[in-house]
Amino acid sequence: MAFFDWITDKKKHSKEVALVLSTGGARGLAHIGAIDQLTATGYHIHSIAGTSMGALVGGMYAAGRLDDFKAWMKTMDRRKVISLMDFALSLNHIMKGDRIIAAMMEVVPDVNIENLNIPYCAIATDAVTGNEVVFNRGSLYEAIRASISLPLFFNPVRSGERILIDGGLVNPLPLNRVKREKGDLLMAVNVSGHDYQGQVELRRMLREQNEKSKVMALINKILPDDADMNYYTLLNRTISIMINRNAQQAIKITPPDVLIDIPMNRYNTFDFDKYNRLYAIGANKTKNALEKFQTK
Repeated sequence: MAFFDWITDKKKHSKEVALVLSTGGARGLAHIGAIDQLTATGYHIHSIAGTSMGALVGGMYAAGRLDDFKAWMKTMDRRKVISLMDFALSLNHIMKGDRIIAAMMEVVPDVNIENLNIPYCAIATDAVTGNEVVFNRGSLYEAIRASISLPLFFNPVRSGERILIDGGLVNPLPLNRVKREKGDLLMAVNVSGHDYQGQVELRRMLREQNEKSKVMALINKILPDDADMNYYTLLNRTISIMINRNAQQAIKITPPDVLIDIPMNRYNTFDFDKYNRLYAIGANKTKNALEKFQTK
């Protein structure tokens, strides 16, 4: 057996995991399904790093309180999601972001990162310098709140001279930041991807089908071709493209042993009321990825 084949075979039998969770808004609820599938299969997560929603889910796991967080998320419906949105009249954000953090702290109390059960870090971006900010000490919720501060949506976190916003802008899949031990498996769950070309093709097919309907044909003639590309969707698409490109670059620079890639075009940033569906997607995709890894 060649040396590199021996190394690969040895890693297949390793159950120690350094886990990396991507940004992705509500799509990051799939991270919970991924974690449950990993642990149910006998893998041991001994370190974790995450960005934005990945930082949130990863923090709950590192604190040993993921089950409490899951139980809370299962109670979410559209009305409850809206009730947690503390809208603000501001020039630089739509929501304050304080209400959601306060609600989570009632379920899972704050703790210092250095006191967590396993090594953990969260990624944010300094909007002043453009630099990456790595949280591996201090308040867990301060790290999460900075990491999830999606530009224009959430109020940025001010820390001294720094203005902290979503870490997905600089490192959406922090493969280079997770703490690793010799012989462990580097695993990544990426929910930041989108099949934009597939969406274009699907939209074209639907338009062609609708042309057969006289009513839909009339609507298509009245509406401009770019009616679905308003200020919100254009901003969201721009950020998503940038984040996806950065995630793919991170994968090339630091290739994980197991990549669980979960593009989800059907779900958006605020679909927190779709926990069960997103959880199932994460669990199923992880199961398939592990089976593929073991049979290589």
